[in-house]
Amino acid sequence: MKMVRAQLFRFVVASLLLAAASVQADSENYTFTDLQGNPVKLADYRGKWVVVNYWATWCPPCLAEIPELVHFHDTHKDVDAVVLGMNMEEKERESLVSFVDDNMMSYPVVPMNREMPLLGSVPGLPTTYLLDPEGKPAAVQVGEVTQEMIEEFMANYGDGR
Repeated sequence: MKMVRAQLFRFVVASLLLAAASVQADSENYTFTDLQGNPVKLADYRGKWVVVNYWATWCPPCLAEIPELVHFHDTHKDVDAVVLGMNMEEKERESLVSFVDDNMMSYPVVPMNREMPLLGSVPGLPTTYLLDPEGKPAAVQVGEVTQEMIEEFMANYGDGR
């Protein structure tokens, strides 16, 4: 089962990597504002993997992957990777803050706004972009991700490219 998931993830990555190539070259200059009003700049994470997860509170697969993303972030944030949650719905700030707190989301969450730049196409939710430590797009996953999938991709990045 583990091998099948890994192969499926690689297939999805390979088929969507072309879409990732369309990610704006200046994506590392993107600056967002998180729920606490703090600026979050992709360039600040240079040297680390960045998992950018587009999600919504009404999306069942998004909700299912939150614990995986929290555990991944908590495990890697001080070492080699971080998660950024990009909420894709118009929701009152207080309601979103309450949701994030209730779900113990330890990673920065950015609420949707008109100025929110997208890293590329978001054909469905959840959609996750993985940027390599140089800030370049490495993978795109439409659908749920797990900590294991992300870690395996990171460990094998560069193999067979």
